[in-house]
Amino acid sequence: LSCRFNWSELVPLRLWGRTLGLQTDSSHFLLEGMPFRIFGGSVHYFRVPREYWEDRMLKMKACGLNTLTTYVPWNLHEPARGKFDFSRNLDLEAFLSLAAKIGLWVILRPGPYICSEWDLGGLPSWLLQDPEMQLRTTYKGFTEAVDAYFDHLMPIVVPLQASTIGGPIIAVQVENEYGSYAKDPNYMTYVKMALLSRGIVEMLMTSDNKNGLSFGFVEGALATVNFQKLEPGILKYLDTIQRDQPKMVMEYWTGWFDNWGGPHYVFDADEMVNTVASILKLGASINLYMFHGGTNFGFMSGALEADEYKSDVTSYDYDAVLTEAGDYTSKFFKLRQLFSMIIGQPLPLPPMIESKASYGAILLHQYISLWDVIPSLLQPIKSEFPINMENLPLNDSSGQSYGYVLYETVIFGGGHLHSRDHIRDRAQVFVNTMYVGELDYNTVELSLPEGQGFRQLRLLVENRGRVNYGLALNEQRKGLIGDIFLNKTPLRNFKIYSLEMKPGFMKSLRHVAGWSAVPDYFVGPAFFRGRLWIEHQPQDTFLKLQGWEKGVVFVNSRNLGRYWKIGPQETLYLPAPWLWKGSNEIIIFEERTAGRIIQSVDIPYLGRTQYVD
Repeated sequence: LSCRFNWSELVPLRLWGRTLGLQTDSSHFLLEGMPFRIFGGSVHYFRVPREYWEDRMLKMKACGLNTLTTYVPWNLHEPARGKFDFSRNLDLEAFLSLAAKIGLWVILRPGPYICSEWDLGGLPSWLLQDPEMQLRTTYKGFTEAVDAYFDHLMPIVVPLQASTIGGPIIAVQVENEYGSYAKDPNYMTYVKMALLSRGIVEMLMTSDNKNGLSFGFVEGALATVNFQKLEPGILKYLDTIQRDQPKMVMEYWTGWFDNWGGPHYVFDADEMVNTVASILKLGASINLYMFHGGTNFGFMSGALEADEYKSDVTSYDYDAVLTEAGDYTSKFFKLRQLFSMIIGQPLPLPPMIESKASYGAILLHQYISLWDVIPSLLQPIKSEFPINMENLPLNDSSGQSYGYVLYETVIFGGGHLHSRDHIRDRAQVFVNTMYVGELDYNTVELSLPEGQGFRQLRLLVENRGRVNYGLALNEQRKGLIGDIFLNKTPLRNFKIYSLEMKPGFMKSLRHVAGWSAVPDYFVGPAFFRGRLWIEHQPQDTFLKLQGWEKGVVFVNSRNLGRYWKIGPQETLYLPAPWLWKGSNEIIIFEERTAGRIIQSVDIPYLGRTQYVD
């Protein structure tokens, strides 16, 4: 590691008028004709408050990195078919331009599929309205949607390429880990041509784990590999795919993600840094996934489906180089020392960390039952048959993407309720307003108590997050995806209420009549309301929900994400830019057992730890 790389002049805004961009020369990268190695880190603009983008990038520079990689989440940028959003926290152009200003090159990973522990791997849920949909293939319904999306995305990206004056983008990734899916041999060529035909001229790359490399490779792109443990010969294996090309680890996993009900995974800092040093000693370039993970705000976290369905937690801390709130870890300082030795020149000083606040106990003094909210705010969709979430006639015919759906029907008497495994992902079952039990993947039947006359059967179904990796992407419809049976007879004639809990709904909730003081004991589903008063300039804090069971937290109408007492995550990150000086409204939707207070603390607690094997 003794060789020195002085890249102080190789930054985007100092190379005006350049035309060569990133190239390969046998086993080396060249940038504008000069030897270059990619020391990269992943930061996702959509997981970090916009006000903190610059801080995270400056910390990348201070660590010794020269390149930022980011995914682009289609499902946020086109939430309804034909309705595009590149504003505020989704202002990709501003994010990439800021990277250039700070002196970071960019590897852009525009998908259309991104995996990333993100709902449906970043694909919009409205694609699943088509019962024949074949995601990540050349199926016409999919490619037409990708083409329309790329027609909006690429005009933002193309002027920011390195061969354009001042642009930071030196490489663009073709899809993502397709070798682990590999359902259509023509698909990668289609995505490559979709990029090239819209003006992408920079180096193309693919990214796969070792087993997927040969299936995910496409002619004309540089194959890169993803891993955490440096197996003997894994980089040499790239030579079997492409000879005499630079070696790059596109995803060196600095930690790991967490699922509800599991541990908080951590990866040993010394082992991580030693592996990075070994990769660099072999002459390879590297991207740290993640440098800074951030947060799956709202309902955007994904899920795994291996032996069983497991949804991801709200935090995307990932045990990365920076914490979820952007603070330094021992990994940062060890990596900074390593990269400083290699670069052989002083690195910028690390920025000061933002102090965190403990605002203490917050009393949730008012509540309103979901059953009282529904007639005031929601219009039912009437249907003879159950309709899955994505096919509800909502959002300019794009369906419902996230949140909850309430299905109501009338029953006479009680008996045996059977879901036939048509619940996605979890349903609370009520007769009138009496809680009977839950149905999910493991529990598919319940006994309903007998009663006099006609009664309402209510199923409050939660979408806990769509699977983002593996072969089951086409089966990620949510809500009721088929018939539910009572005494072997399929239920009919539903009233269906959409509970997306968008900001407009949360603002309307303020003005609903029926809020009252919280009694000593109350069970949900209900909304609870309180206020956090801040005297001075707001600071980052973490909300601890001890005594609460399962639900969602909203602050000033923004969805912080899900909480669940099964853990591992016990605190939700609340960034300072989302708070106001003075009064801040906190609303909690609690599905079952509510506490009376929540705590604002200055230290996160992500659960009992377990080292990644």
